[in-house]
Amino acid sequence: MNDALTVLLALLSALGNGAASVLQRRAAMDQVEQERPRERGRGWSRRARQSLLRLARLLRRPFWLAGAAAMVVSAVAQVGALAVGRLSVVQPLLVTELLFTLVVGSLVFRHRPDGRTWLSFVTLAAGLALFLVAADPSHGYSTARNGRWLPVGLLAALAVGVLIAVARALRGAARAAVLGGATAVCFACTAALIKEFTGRFPGGPAAVLTSWPLYAVCAAGLLSFLLLQSTLRAGTLAASQPALTLGDALVSIALGWVLFGERIVLGPRIIPEAVGVALMAVGIVGLTHAPAVADGWDTATRPAPRGARGARAARGTGGGGPP
Repeated sequence: MNDALTVLLALLSALGNGAASVLQRRAAMDQVEQERPRERGRGWSRRARQSLLRLARLLRRPFWLAGAAAMVVSAVAQVGALAVGRLSVVQPLLVTELLFTLVVGSLVFRHRPDGRTWLSFVTLAAGLALFLVAADPSHGYSTARNGRWLPVGLLAALAVGVLIAVARALRGAARAAVLGGATAVCFACTAALIKEFTGRFPGGPAAVLTSWPLYAVCAAGLLSFLLLQSTLRAGTLAASQPALTLGDALVSIALGWVLFGERIVLGPRIIPEAVGVALMAVGIVGLTHAPAVADGWDTATRPAPRGARGARAARGTGGGGPP
């Protein structure tokens, strides 16, 4: 019963995450389009003021608000799943967010992803599913073992800092992918903190409200939220989502092992596990070469008119028309 409830809640959380990513990406793109003609501010104080104004304008956008509501639903479902299930199972199940992202994105942006894009996402999801079935993560402790959180937290903070520094030197899809990786680490740590938080429920309200995990969850969740906004503005969903979702799953497996003693099966099962990892790699490579990545299916809300597409094709092949 708990396993079925865990799967149901995790899938609901994945749906909420996918919808939130698409809706907030749409709001971010609408805002970018409106800001392009405006002069960019210079100086730290002016840039900070423009950032606050940008956030205030986002808060008034229906797509952004709908995305925020979907994120709340996702968070509640994730808390419920982590309260009854294993971290190394709940977070990897969120890989289905990729499929939900495609479905919701196709409706919001009115662009249908091609077959190669769907196949790449499905291959990625199937690879992770095969890996999890073969690995069969075991049940662990409801809270982390003593002394584990401090070194894990420091290592995670270092990893996020390095990824953010690398992302600042990049542009386009590469920047979105690296920021997606940083966001993934934050999401995985937030999930682990939620697991720690819910594991203290048997101690009563006093134990929950007076212990550090509650406030650490708030801090990590805020950082994850801010990083997600930067990721959504940096590039397309096709560039950021694989790193974000796959990274979240794999980092969560590692955190489940280090913090909560959730083990994965090795031995002969290492063969299907390796096949699962290979499928994930094939899915990622296929995604980076899929037409949806190059065409930017999530950067416009309407497909270009047939005549405009023909004119662009003619210009791209050296056919008639001015350059």
